[in-house]
Amino acid sequence: MTMMFLKTMKSAALLAALFAEAGAVAAEPEFFPRKAAPGQSYPFSEAVRVGDMLYLSGDIGVGADGKLVGGGVKAEAKQVMDNIAANLARHGSSFDHVVQCTVALADIADWPAFNEIYRGYFSKHFPARMAYATGGLALGAKVEVQCNAVVAK
Repeated sequence: MTMMFLKTMKSAALLAALFAEAGAVAAEPEFFPRKAAPGQSYPFSEAVRVGDMLYLSGDIGVGADGKLVGGGVKAEAKQVMDNIAANLARHGSSFDHVVQCTVALADIADWPAFNEIYRGYFSKHFPARMAYATGGLALGAKVEVQCNAVVAK
């Protein structure tokens, strides 16, 4: 048992040294609060940056007035993607640097309509993605999208 413990500790120390030497030391997260309408606050950040990675919270198709846009899933999808584009730009990134997205749809039958809008926001590559149907989204939204991106250098 003692030999096994010592081997485990030696392996952990070796891994820690390798990560430190490679510059993979964990960076402190930087939190960016979500701006809310007067009298409101949200229990989540708009984005969190850790090193060169940017983690965005999910977004729905609300306009500048804080209300869900009308016009169905395509209109909401366009607004969601525009909101994400603005969020990425605020934090030094773009759709060209998005590596992963998660899509929640109120109705999985809207998947083709959503994809029609979504694909127009990526010019270099498509990120890894997961999509699923939900039992409901905030404000009665039809779609919510969350992305992770590398911060442009």
